[in-house]
Amino acid sequence: MTPFTVATWNVNSLRSRLDHVLAFLRDHCPDVLCLQELKCTVDDLPRDAFESLGYHIAAHGQKTYNGVAIISPYPLGAVQSGFASAAGETEPLNTEARLVAASVLGIRVVNVYVPNGSELESDKYRYKLAWMERLRVELQNRHNPSEPLLLCGDFNVAMDDRDVYDPAEWKSQVLCSDAERAAARAWREWGLEDALAKHHPQGGIYSWWDYRGGMFPGDKGLRIDHIWVTRPLLARCTGCEVVRGPRGLEKPSDHAPVVAEFSGVDPAG
Repeated sequence: MTPFTVATWNVNSLRSRLDHVLAFLRDHCPDVLCLQELKCTVDDLPRDAFESLGYHIAAHGQKTYNGVAIISPYPLGAVQSGFASAAGETEPLNTEARLVAASVLGIRVVNVYVPNGSELESDKYRYKLAWMERLRVELQNRHNPSEPLLLCGDFNVAMDDRDVYDPAEWKSQVLCSDAERAAARAWREWGLEDALAKHHPQGGIYSWWDYRGGMFPGDKGLRIDHIWVTRPLLARCTGCEVVRGPRGLEKPSDHAPVVAEFSGVDPAG
């Protein structure tokens, strides 16, 4: 049995941040890396850069916008791009590349890039809430909370005022509204737990900082990137941190990676 490490990172354009991602893989060697906001199609992925290092990649891409990928040195099984279709159900929420899932070493990994929502009362905000509800239905209909599952990604929701540098300023704004938090809590009620909160219940740890106004140097951020796990994995979660280093690089993503470690995984299956 060896430790099993999972990372999630909104890279805000994989091609622009490829060197940063490859350096992160070399430095941290995660068993699973979930990326969001690839901003490229599957055909335009720099696949060779990962495969030459021995990584497998499953991606769901889209030109210019969105896009998600799962990268691992282990084979990726039962890959799913987008929500699973249901008999007689139309899927307008599947038109954007925001979900990819795969099985790694017996663990189901679901990587999501939740819509931002733009502004309260906008069509984009209503779309976001509908998308989040669709994910709840996906969890309920296709998964079992008693089995090991990771929900990773950019949720575009700060779940608690402890996840916001200035709760009064952000009150009732997108990313922090009551409706968004309630929609994400429905995923928890299905059977997920916040890996970082287990180890840092005091809060005050952020994963996203606006490019403007010196927000990163002043640590004025939000925690909107998450690794949530079912209880069988929570019991084996030995640590979870935000790795701030990549956010301080030249021309960085506005997000930093979140990394969680778990004990008791057998690489031999």
